[in-house]
Amino acid sequence: MICLRHWMTRLVLENPQKQVILTESMKVRKAKVGDAKAIYSLINYYAEQDKMLFRSMANIYDSLQTFFVADVDGHVAGCCALEVIWSDLAEIKSLAVDESHAGEGVGTMLVTAALEQATQLGVPRVFALTLIPIFFDKLSFERVGKETLPMKVWSDCARCPKQQECDEVAVIKDISTLCLTA
Repeated sequence: MICLRHWMTRLVLENPQKQVILTESMKVRKAKVGDAKAIYSLINYYAEQDKMLFRSMANIYDSLQTFFVADVDGHVAGCCALEVIWSDLAEIKSLAVDESHAGEGVGTMLVTAALEQATQLGVPRVFALTLIPIFFDKLSFERVGKETLPMKVWSDCARCPKQQECDEVAVIKDISTLCLTA
């Protein structure tokens, strides 16, 4: 059994070529109502570049309890949501990092927080649909065919403009052997 905290330390130590800057001033926490506008701005900045789906303010507020934010000195540097799809599957959604914090480990910390929450909830597998599979490869996710995921996963696809020509890659991680440390 691998503990998430040790897995994160090992991930950083085994990838010395990757410059990860985990500062004391950065913390990942559950999103608050006051973070909604920053989450909206981050997600829709990337959506305008065709890198993720748009989300309305109403949608952000409706799903705010699923979001984590990376807080750097009181500034939202990134966000990510964890949505439970079924008893054995959750999805990492809306992972976005402010460009000024790219390469600082913000995305890794957000995904780690989502994996910790999935572990606490007892969800054994977590997946994501991504345009940057190499990021998830580094976090030990495995690439899988989208058709291997249940139809419930495709609810967001119905409103995607790229529905018929999807370029996202499905990645999944089995976290059933991970544990949490205090």
